[in-house]
Amino acid sequence: MISELQVGVITQTHGIRGEVKVFPTTDDAGRFKKLKEVIVETEKERLTMEIEGVKFFKQYAILKFKGFDSINDMEKYKGAKLLVSREKAVRLKKDEYFVADLIGMQVVTEDGAPLGNLKNVLETGANDVYVVEMEEGKEALLPAIKECILKIDMEKAVMTVHIMDGLL
Repeated sequence: MISELQVGVITQTHGIRGEVKVFPTTDDAGRFKKLKEVIVETEKERLTMEIEGVKFFKQYAILKFKGFDSINDMEKYKGAKLLVSREKAVRLKKDEYFVADLIGMQVVTEDGAPLGNLKNVLETGANDVYVVEMEEGKEALLPAIKECILKIDMEKAVMTVHIMDGLL
């Protein structure tokens, strides 16, 4: 399992006082109000920044970092990932998983036959959909519902599924 989880991406600056627009990559954008600091990662650097202020505009979180007080201070962080350590991540309920932990997992059918590897998780209104990459580059879309996803073994990184009629 990875030690840090992505919670957002800085899309652009906001105003002239050092604020940035952040596209949340977390289910609960309100979690930014509870965060005290994040790891800002660009291609060239990683640094921990203390969050001084949070507000929301449309689907974005607007963040202000302590010690970064002008648009020029934040311009170079456009496109940067915002990460938190696993210890500071939100607590999961039973049968909930971080998407980052599921990606790459081996997917097998209930009779043990290999189906492929989990490539992506699509978030839809009703339930998530797991994208499984099968042989020859084909993809299977499996709804993340109890009737289809029978077991997830995080230690072995194996997901056991029931293929419902019409899915393949």
